[in-house]
Amino acid sequence: MASKTQAGATIGEVERDHGLVRGMGVIAFAATIANEVVGAGIYRLPAAMAAAAGVASPLAYLGCLVAMGAVVLCFAEGGSRVPTSGGPYGTIGAALGPTAGFVAGILLYLSCVLALGGVAAAFADTAAAALPMLSGGVPRATLIVVVLAAIAWLNVAGVETAARIIGWATFVKVLPLVLFVVIGGIALLQGQGAATPIAHRPGEGIGEAVILALFALSGMESPLAASGEVERPTRNIPRALLLAMGSIGLLYILIQLVAQGLLGAGLVGSKAPLADALGLVDPRLRPLMLVAASFSMLCWLASDLLGAPRLLFAFARDGLLPKALGRVHPRWKTPHVGIWIHALLAMALAVTGTFTRLAVFASLAAAALYFLGCAAAWVLRRRDVAILGEPLALPALPLIAIVGMASMLVIIGLGQWSEIAGLAAVSIASALVFLVLRRVRRT
Repeated sequence: MASKTQAGATIGEVERDHGLVRGMGVIAFAATIANEVVGAGIYRLPAAMAAAAGVASPLAYLGCLVAMGAVVLCFAEGGSRVPTSGGPYGTIGAALGPTAGFVAGILLYLSCVLALGGVAAAFADTAAAALPMLSGGVPRATLIVVVLAAIAWLNVAGVETAARIIGWATFVKVLPLVLFVVIGGIALLQGQGAATPIAHRPGEGIGEAVILALFALSGMESPLAASGEVERPTRNIPRALLLAMGSIGLLYILIQLVAQGLLGAGLVGSKAPLADALGLVDPRLRPLMLVAASFSMLCWLASDLLGAPRLLFAFARDGLLPKALGRVHPRWKTPHVGIWIHALLAMALAVTGTFTRLAVFASLAAAALYFLGCAAAWVLRRRDVAILGEPLALPALPLIAIVGMASMLVIIGLGQWSEIAGLAAVSIASALVFLVLRRVRRT
């Protein structure tokens, strides 16, 4: 149990969740995490990985999985010790202080809202490719607004309903990927591999591939923002994290191996590698994968709108944003104002631009957030903080935290200097904003 001082320092993490309902079980929460991590990018990622690292692409996944494994374990223990709305924002704030928590929250929220806008824009572009009537300014903008508004309303209508629908949608979304591995794997065993194998790439491409792999495997931090609505959180949060991330990591490696085997050298230039690969096995399967890619985007939008608005809710409950963002719907017990604001911001981003240029920066921001999360778990263990029952206690957490932090520093170092400088600028600016806000609140 935490000492009186520690309990007093973290009691606000429980009070922040007043009015919310802990209605998500381990399977529903794991599905939400999987849905957030398995985004539309997996339908294009094998080609980008092959272009960066060639035949060594699976090794880049393995390297990133080792790093992410340490991060996931740290987040699992930290989340079990401080299971609160805002996820890493609350956990890091409880361990490293409110300034670090605010910086973590800003990094997380910016990544979430920019990604939401980018995926919504990509969905509109994909729909327009299939239905030309949806191309152009007004039809495209209308589609984006209608889709995001419908998903926002679904999330406002109750966390239990939203989580249940997202859980089933995640199953439907992941099923084509599993079928890709099974059908493609059988085809490879029957000798249908590419005549020209994929080429070896220079060693420096591994760094870029690792960053791409991190981008593909990141996302667990957004659903964790709904930790204040998970039942039996000290048990279910760690189990959901380990179940989701372990399954996804294995699936991604298998997808890369099958895609490389079927397309060979043709994988590098493919715009739709999974669809192209299955099209070689049976042309009727190609449209299936294109439809699956669109559905994957929709599911990802739903998951982000479930988790990310809880950051606005947590900021408002802590007095860092207007109180209206911390309101809970009287009937459905959800932070409805935060959900609608998040959706509106994403609509504006999706209508006016794309997220392509910010993909690498999003990975670096995630790496910085993961570094803080590993440090927070270590600090919470040393202080023996546990605000809701017996937490997870990993046998070698200090070593795991060191591996996680060192890995994230290495990944950040793989970025361009301008990107690293941008990440530092956002972090410093966030800290200064927090200090100003705190001084204003005191006066």
